[in-house]
Amino acid sequence: MSKLRIVVHLTNATVSAHELMLHSHLSSSHSIFPKRISLFSSQPLWVSSSRRLSVLSVMDNSKSNPAKEMPAGFDATMLEEYASTSKLLQEFTDIPTIDKAWTFKSDDDGSHAMFSISQPNTLANKRKKSILSSHILQKNSNSITFQWAPFPIEVTGVSAMVPSPSGTKLLIIRNPEDGSPTHFEIWGPSDVKDDFVVAQSVHGSVYTDGWFEGISWNSDETAVAYVAEEPNPPKPTFNNFGFKTEGTTEKECCSWKGQGDWAEDWGETYFGKRRPTLFVIDINSGEIRAVEGVGNTLSVGQVVWAPSTEGQQYLVFVGWLSSDRKLGMKYCYNRPCFLYAVEAPSFKSKDSLTRNSAEDLLIVNLTLGISSAFFPRFSPDGKCLIFLSAKSSVDSGAHSATDSLHKIDWPSDGKLGSNLKVVDVVPVVMCPEDGCFPGLYGAKFLSDPWLSDGHTIILSSVWCSVQAILSVNISSGRVSRISPNSSNFSWDVLALDGDNIIAICSSVIDVPQIKYGSLINKTPTDAQWNWLEVFGPITKCYENVKSLMSSPQISTLKIPVRNSPENLTGGASKPFEAIFVSSKSKMPNGQEPMIVILHGGPHSVSLSSFSKSLAFLSSLGYSLLIVNYRGSLGFGEEALQSLPGNVGSQDVNDVLTAIDYVIDKGLADPSKIAVLGGSHGGFLTTHLIGQAPDRFVAAAARNPVCNLALMVGTSDIPDWCFFEAYGSEGKALFTESPSSEHLAFFHSKSPISHISKVKTPTLFLLGAKDLRVPVSNGLQYARALKEKGVETKVIVFPEDVHGIERPQSDFESFLNIGVWFKKYCR
Repeated sequence: MSKLRIVVHLTNATVSAHELMLHSHLSSSHSIFPKRISLFSSQPLWVSSSRRLSVLSVMDNSKSNPAKEMPAGFDATMLEEYASTSKLLQEFTDIPTIDKAWTFKSDDDGSHAMFSISQPNTLANKRKKSILSSHILQKNSNSITFQWAPFPIEVTGVSAMVPSPSGTKLLIIRNPEDGSPTHFEIWGPSDVKDDFVVAQSVHGSVYTDGWFEGISWNSDETAVAYVAEEPNPPKPTFNNFGFKTEGTTEKECCSWKGQGDWAEDWGETYFGKRRPTLFVIDINSGEIRAVEGVGNTLSVGQVVWAPSTEGQQYLVFVGWLSSDRKLGMKYCYNRPCFLYAVEAPSFKSKDSLTRNSAEDLLIVNLTLGISSAFFPRFSPDGKCLIFLSAKSSVDSGAHSATDSLHKIDWPSDGKLGSNLKVVDVVPVVMCPEDGCFPGLYGAKFLSDPWLSDGHTIILSSVWCSVQAILSVNISSGRVSRISPNSSNFSWDVLALDGDNIIAICSSVIDVPQIKYGSLINKTPTDAQWNWLEVFGPITKCYENVKSLMSSPQISTLKIPVRNSPENLTGGASKPFEAIFVSSKSKMPNGQEPMIVILHGGPHSVSLSSFSKSLAFLSSLGYSLLIVNYRGSLGFGEEALQSLPGNVGSQDVNDVLTAIDYVIDKGLADPSKIAVLGGSHGGFLTTHLIGQAPDRFVAAAARNPVCNLALMVGTSDIPDWCFFEAYGSEGKALFTESPSSEHLAFFHSKSPISHISKVKTPTLFLLGAKDLRVPVSNGLQYARALKEKGVETKVIVFPEDVHGIERPQSDFESFLNIGVWFKKYCR
């Protein structure tokens, strides 16, 4: 009889990866096992720190008393498997990641670059952040030299770093983790010029997440506008005599603060964040003012300073209506938003505190005629405001879709109104021609994306299964792909260095490398770029890892659509793509064990860029089939919109078609196929093992959507369930009280409706604090598998949300995936 094993990861009671690596040098038998407790028992299986056994003692006593010395369900062979696999995974985990870069002009006609690097620290369960600087010397378009600093400098407790426009000042923001004040540090070239402490009574944490985030210097570098959580409202106070009507202090004895009214937050990863609010700090005095005129009806983000005109200074920002019902914001671009302008507070005199009329408090909606506007950027001359729009997402209901680019001519007299004309620059692409520009997807502007001509911007965007660097002429709307046209590598912009580009280039199994692009032909219709490789210490990795990643080969496959209905649009009828990574160990017959990788969303995409986790799985001896089924980003709007209403059928059929395609090509052994997916990828994983129960020898699902009827009442995005299940009519059908007919329909669309046919051993990895697909979804499905005797293992991470990205959780997650698949794919 198969067993269901549900275990909870205890962060403060683990055998560390570093300890394991130390023991691995002393013994060929070592282990990585957290102390665990059963979810259903009050008695620990292996908890007491006083009984914490070394790996050596576990192995020495394994034969004499395995029941007492080993975690439940493990034997000596599994201990060795975990130990060897964990050592390899740690080597992949240690590869650093380049997060951001900035450039500054130097006195010798060269420039300086500053790179922000992160690296998981599994022992501390945090990401270690550091800064590495380099001096850039370019002799010509064919020669570039980066003179690197000898060592990176670790930065601790830093939430955001924002250089000033001139590069002479650096703003460091340190957000509190325990309710203590926020710190604003102003750094000069050699020291800290000022350190301003902001109490929680002024505002909460500053938003630095990349979406609501807005941290912007003004042009004369005397003030910074930013977004922070509004101060917590007063809460009721109680003591031994009941409710206190008079005021009290936080530290008053014999009393406590009540909870007060519950307030909706912005969902997944925004727990407790209710209303992002706009503030400005004077960096000379440290004085902070909330921006007046915004009111209580908007949540704000992405603030920038507008050009100063006739003594007036405006702030431009993105605003979302802060209604009582806030649907989840993370990864959801279908929330209506607009660009607003409001007069910035002045710190020059006390008289400026008094407004002359009510009209001064009004804000202006700049994009009233378009349902979505975000990432505002002003041109260098201040005459043009550009922005991205996700109106396709808002209007259709898809959580992400094809973006468009727009501009507004900024009035030179500073007189703003809601009658400003929004001009289309790059429209939504419905059905791209083969090899042609498919539209904008996942694009994100640099803080200064402009070339010196003042009308060309540089950005990165998804182009089918890769990420490409694009130039866009704001005047003509011309879009050019300027990164090399390789189907196997993805490119991303880090920073501009004048008219040059610092970028990174990678594939699924190639560690990112820094590239330097120079514009060698400035002809508007035929600009040419020369890309040089930059040698540096940032992307180093272990020789063992480098060797393991040298053997596999990567290719992008075009998969013809199979069994398609006649009423499909042209875009939905075109072939979809899959990235195929061959195994490092070539089997004599060319047929190797294969893992099918499925992205979430569903309106997301698996890019060909480097992935530590996928490179790790490849190094274990698997080929990888990474499927971008129809509905993925990067292939035109028609293909994307073909999936809503057809989830659980069209996407499942696409995956099975891709599997058959590689089997027919002799690239995979049909008897050794495993499947892995998270979120909607987990929805597909559990659908596949139910609809095609004989195709897969093992499965792993991370926070999977298993039952839409359960999810619709517990998720932060219940509207997603309606739209993906019903299609275009789902937006109008959405309600917080679904009918019995709705629930029956959701159940019929869900993997749990096929559970009676499942026989594939399945591993579940669940975040207990997941608000997007709450843990109950995966647990219900796992318990149902247990009920019918299917081999099932569940690991719950108590502090993790939907992404399961905390270093220890991510490590343990993919360690167990690797071992689970090895067990069944041998």
